[in-house]
Amino acid sequence: MTTVERTQVFLLPDLGEGLSEAEIVEWRVAVGDVVTVDQSVVEVETAKAVVDVPCPYAGRVVTLHGAAGEVRPVGQPLITIAPLDGGDEPAGHATYREEERAGSGNVLIGYGTGHGGATRRRRRPRLTLAPEPADTTRTDTTRPDTTRPGGTTPRGGVAPTGGTTPTGAAAPAVGVGAAAGAAPGAGDAPGDPVRPTVLVISPIVRRLAREHGVDLTAVRGTGPGGVIRRADVEAALTVPAARLAAVPDAPVAPVPSGDDDVIVPLTGVRKVIADKLSRSRREIPEVTIWVDVDATGLLETRAAINAATPDAPVSILALLARICLSGLRRFPQLNARVDTEAQRIVQSAGVHLGIAAQTDRGLLVPVLRDAQRLTTAELAAELAATTAAARAGSLPPARLTGGTFTLNNYGVFGVDGSTPIINHPEAALLGIGRIVDKPWVVDGQLAVRKVTQLSLTFDHRVCDGGVAGGFLRHVADCVERPALLIAAV
Repeated sequence: MTTVERTQVFLLPDLGEGLSEAEIVEWRVAVGDVVTVDQSVVEVETAKAVVDVPCPYAGRVVTLHGAAGEVRPVGQPLITIAPLDGGDEPAGHATYREEERAGSGNVLIGYGTGHGGATRRRRRPRLTLAPEPADTTRTDTTRPDTTRPGGTTPRGGVAPTGGTTPTGAAAPAVGVGAAAGAAPGAGDAPGDPVRPTVLVISPIVRRLAREHGVDLTAVRGTGPGGVIRRADVEAALTVPAARLAAVPDAPVAPVPSGDDDVIVPLTGVRKVIADKLSRSRREIPEVTIWVDVDATGLLETRAAINAATPDAPVSILALLARICLSGLRRFPQLNARVDTEAQRIVQSAGVHLGIAAQTDRGLLVPVLRDAQRLTTAELAAELAATTAAARAGSLPPARLTGGTFTLNNYGVFGVDGSTPIINHPEAALLGIGRIVDKPWVVDGQLAVRKVTQLSLTFDHRVCDGGVAGGFLRHVADCVERPALLIAAV
């Protein structure tokens, strides 16, 4: 059997619910490199996060399918690995071969036993200086190879099968016109005007600009050091048509169709959000109930906790999460989902608490697994770390799916109430409005109290109003009298 016949092709795995493609950010290996089981081989960006993808095979890299900046569909070839000859096998590699034969044990294809990649820290995409508009006009995946006359680098930016590439060298990035520190317009023909450079950190930003005909040289970056972020490109889409540059050979992009109308296509994370919310509306018969509560006692309790433990402050959201967990212990019907294919309701054994977080990339719902096992202090720490990671775009896709109940603090936007859409396939969502001073009757006397509105949106298939009302009333009572939490434990 020849080496070609024994090669193993690793396909781009399913990186999370609702994700059908990923964009290559940076290759960690090059053709000719030796890889071990579960070694990280490429960094990709999806509509939800930037993640490292480990390869479940060991051997020598034969082909890299795709270059930096290229979008690969899930299930398509990502990397081809050939087994090592006996003489090429480095010391200790036999152990990895045994692991490969035993299987990597990954729950999600390409993710996770810890061999090789567990101690690696995920690197963010390197900052590059990309000439514009030439970068936005390039639609092919080849570029001149200056190492041989008239030659071109094959698609994917790697040497042909059997060729040599320096060990450890990353595949060249397609669409990045100059590396950081390179002179603007380097490589242009003599006499060509020097093209201005722009700071770009993500291939997603370059592709978004190309698809919408946005001239990045006219966009002011709001990131550190003037880096152009996705939000900057999206903001540029709202300016008059005169600010949008026509890009030859690029896909025809929607542009403002008048002085007032702006057409924005549903792409990336916005498309994922739109699809999921639309499915929720189609499938879930949802009902919303609400109640106004006096949160004065809750605020006083938080102040007392933080005075006693100043090094580990507790947020209002953490206390509300603790109250929700108490309510779900009493009313587990709401910690569930409907399996329409099997015609059954599945109540989850653990509470995987989703926290709605507004980010530059859209509304995300990171999940705290088995939140019922955490103390209030641990909840506060996890909530702070998780929401920060979500806004930074560093959460893996697995942290953005699998929730069983969602907590949504829309009060941070200065609104009192809402009728939110349930995060499919969950069965319920609790919303919290802003906390404001309002007149309130206390022991028959009018007083000024800290008042908020709680709203519960629930799937009427999993329970009736009695259960939903009982849960919301329990939450409201705990907000007004936090001491009830101790009695409920």
